Amino acid sequence: MFVAGNWKMNKTVKETKDFFNEFNKLVSKTKNEILICPSFPCIPAAKQFASKKVFIGAQDAFFEEKGEFTGKVSFLQLKDFCDFVLLGHSDQRHKFSESNQSINKKIKTALKFNFNVILCVGETLEEKEEEKTNLVLSEQLSDSLKGIFFNSKLFVAYEPVWVIGTGKTAKQNDVFEAHSFIRSQLTELFGEKANSTKILYGGSVKPENCKEIFSIKNVDGVLVGGASLNPKTFAQIANTAK
Repeated sequence: MFVAGNWKMNKTVKETKDFFNEFNKLVSKTKNEILICPSFPCIPAAKQFASKKVFIGAQDAFFEEKGEFTGKVSFLQLKDFCDFVLLGHSDQRHKFSESNQSINKKIKTALKFNFNVILCVGETLEEKEEEKTNLVLSEQLSDSLKGIFFNSKLFVAYEPVWVIGTGKTAKQNDVFEAHSFIRSQLTELFGEKANSTKILYGGSVKPENCKEIFSIKNVDGVLVGGASLNPKTFAQIANTAK
């Protein structure tokens, strides 16, 4: 299993150090792969204090390599610190109106610099209620991956937006159907090689439900939000075997 944590806009450098001082001990024997994505200011500290078992990733980056883009951070600047990047996260799509076309440019630049990319896709509550889940997922995948060939460094994370921070939960069948559809779309885009692409689930993942989520077909790991901020709860998830 692949267990990723997204800290969003949380933690200071000191809090990052304190987190890893505890977390490293708690996951020393896990066989799962672990990724943590801090905010930009905490990435160097995470790289310094995380054990070698833990990958470090960024939560976003800009598609240009350098230039007059105040407030942006490039993949070239992140390369010394990160192995992974999250792109197309629901926060970026829905709070900052990021388009699939922008995400597509970022993916191309990320792969150019040899990053592992976690492409996030998912539908809103309104889209789900209108039974547009497959349509939304298809558009997000095809547009975001336009002109991109199969790459083993590409991951996909299914984030049902209607679950995140709402208290609602996705049923096992919801997750199964979405992940199966994503797998079928990846196969259409990339052929049988896409069977090796990891598909993560991200939607209110907690220690109490992660084992159930791991048991669902086509779930290759999880993308954890709030539960990744606490070293004990995130370690419980990271230590859970399939």
